[in-house]
Amino acid sequence: MNSTLRLSPLAAALLLVISTPALADLAPDKSATELDAVEVQGAKIDKPSSPKYTEALLDTPQTITVVNKATMDQQGLIGLRDVLSTLPGITFGAGEGGGGYGDSINLRGFTANSDITTDGVRDSAQYSRTDNFNLESIELVNGANSVYSGAGSVGGNINLVSKAAHEIDSHAFTIGAGTDGYGRVTADSNFDLDNGTAVRLNAMAHQNDVPGRDYEEFKRWGFAPSVAFGLGSDTRFTLSYFHQSDENTPQYGVPYYRNAFYDGPLPGVDSSNYYGYHNVDKQEIDVDMLTGVFEHDFNEQVTLRSLARYQKVDQVSTVDATQGTWCMPNNLTPTGTSCTVGAGAAAITVPVGQYMPTGPRGYVRDTSNAIAISQTDLTARFNTGSVEHALVAGVSFSQETFDLDTSNLFRNTDGSNPYLAPNHLPFMDIYNPDSLYTGPLNKTLIGRTEGTLNNQAIYVFDTLKFNDKLSLNLGARYEHNKGDSATWNVKLYTAPTVSNPNPDNTNIGSILSRATPSVNEEDLFSYRAGLVYKPVENGTIYLSYANSKTPSKASVNGTCVATSTTGTANCEVDPETAVNIELGAKWELLDHRLAVNAALFQNERENYRVNDPDPTNLTGLQSLDGRARVRGLALGVAGNITREWSLFANYTYLDSEVLTGVSDFCYANPSAACANSAAHPDPLKGNPLTNTPKHSASLWTTYRLNDWTFGYGATYQGEFYLNNSYVAVSGTTVSETALYKTPDYWTHRAMIGYQINDNIGLQLNVNNLFDEEYYTRIRNNGWATPGEGRSAVLSATFTF
Repeated sequence: MNSTLRLSPLAAALLLVISTPALADLAPDKSATELDAVEVQGAKIDKPSSPKYTEALLDTPQTITVVNKATMDQQGLIGLRDVLSTLPGITFGAGEGGGGYGDSINLRGFTANSDITTDGVRDSAQYSRTDNFNLESIELVNGANSVYSGAGSVGGNINLVSKAAHEIDSHAFTIGAGTDGYGRVTADSNFDLDNGTAVRLNAMAHQNDVPGRDYEEFKRWGFAPSVAFGLGSDTRFTLSYFHQSDENTPQYGVPYYRNAFYDGPLPGVDSSNYYGYHNVDKQEIDVDMLTGVFEHDFNEQVTLRSLARYQKVDQVSTVDATQGTWCMPNNLTPTGTSCTVGAGAAAITVPVGQYMPTGPRGYVRDTSNAIAISQTDLTARFNTGSVEHALVAGVSFSQETFDLDTSNLFRNTDGSNPYLAPNHLPFMDIYNPDSLYTGPLNKTLIGRTEGTLNNQAIYVFDTLKFNDKLSLNLGARYEHNKGDSATWNVKLYTAPTVSNPNPDNTNIGSILSRATPSVNEEDLFSYRAGLVYKPVENGTIYLSYANSKTPSKASVNGTCVATSTTGTANCEVDPETAVNIELGAKWELLDHRLAVNAALFQNERENYRVNDPDPTNLTGLQSLDGRARVRGLALGVAGNITREWSLFANYTYLDSEVLTGVSDFCYANPSAACANSAAHPDPLKGNPLTNTPKHSASLWTTYRLNDWTFGYGATYQGEFYLNNSYVAVSGTTVSETALYKTPDYWTHRAMIGYQINDNIGLQLNVNNLFDEEYYTRIRNNGWATPGEGRSAVLSATFTF
């Protein structure tokens, strides 16, 4: 990959102003608690943002990693994926899903796609969260966490903390420009009107091409005003609005196979190649969010907080996935099959060195997610005898809707598909693909899906402090979760046949009827308990136990199957259960300048759904016979080693294992329907979970020398498995296969900052310092996204 200095007009203009993201001001006299508890990266954050957490991070019996805005800016991290990629134990999926293209996150071995919250309440839409201009911090909460964030959260959840108006005037303006057409402007102004009222305005405009790629680009703008009343008084109210619009190119990357024939990107394929259609592919996102937060202090011990929000996320994506038939120099496909597709008159032979695009081409997903949610918390501190209590009781109500229209662009005017065999999309050169589409474009609706999800919850948390050394953290949540999903029948094109030479092809793409919705309704109970022992004032040892509950309809864009003849129905299956046990210690050293932590943990899915084609299973339901476990170690360091030298480092070890991967019936009756064999009745048992690296680590360190700051960071992603089954099924044929895993890799980044005066700072960031070639978001035997090539950004921040 070559990193080129290719500036857009905006970036060129910005260079005239010479600018940079703000330097993180790690004041050398701050304590480790101010810098954060052990797991925290960055400047002062004493405790998680949610009122459900009553204690400082040091005294919270759970691994919580907080990355604040200053640390993100210091490292040049902007999007959610950028930040999470520097935290160990996280990998990313191929970016697809029933809800559309967007963030696909695996956390400690388990999917976390719908385990994202904003300000402590659900944000379940699947889209790309590309910018942090309105965030104070990102909180990564590890371990089963349904009790705090609701249904799901097997591996944990990710909470985005928004900016809001506050007391004290502050203003920061950032301008940046760099390689690959990078240009960025942000503004953050808070006006204290001196009467308990404050107004804050955040705005952003950004564009960049993806380093190392030929066509992918990101463009976006956003603004976020906030007004607060009653600051400094017993009664406060904050009203905030957020809007962001994106115009991006979906990232699918290059053909990638790890099997008996190939071990990564296909030989000779340049990582910059684009295999979609760059003049067609797009991702347009519009996010609107209105939030009101009311707070009232009855006295110093009792506080009421109520949050209400309405959020709407609209996304239109047109994708051409890197999918099809690749004819390699040996006249075989990468899976060892013939380059001839189909049979008889419909047979197509792909020439050697060519690629025939198939699969979802010109595929349009038009999604709309909306959520209305309210959450009210009452916090009370009181004593019962010698025991101190910090109690939080709350209720939450939410209603979500999801609408998805799927269309195909590559249609004739009558709605017919011009590329049905023996016709096909033009062949592409595998090594030099022509990604310009010149065929017909007639958008035709081919499907419609809708869903709803309603959740009502009541919860209570209490921290019982028996003395200065011993406390007990308890929490419980009861919730009622009801969701449904339905499809609409759409009129599709019917090709003429001998028996039907004149089919009715009028009004192709029109809606015909709505199918009967599939409904899932569950009552869920989750809880956690944590015992905290403080042998010294600056040290904590804790043991915690928590569970999570995951119903079949855990997210509004998910679906459940009501009936089945193959044992795949799940609407009436009981919720899955996962448990987390964690033993950890947190300590502050060097006169409270440096905090360290260590935790041993086990996450276990005690019963997850697996297909159950038992002929006596008349209801066709899946069974809850599946079990999987992740055991691990988390280590962290945060703070100042000396007054000038700061260090933030994390390491995670994950030992994952499938304990049971098939139903009891399938174990006793191996078959193609069960995707197992007599040699491997449970082909997953004992194998590691996919997308779960055994070793991963991150480092960020800075050294201040007078007005200069020098920073260096490194991220290590260990190898992980892309499949975990020993068998492959094709029709009724069951064959043996092998397990394949990704290579490990390191990436490095560097920063140099210079503080010109109290108001102006310059910063140069270089990402992927050594231009390492690596791949993320891997769909094995399909495609993978190349990691971004080396890039540089020079920026300036003006504060006053």
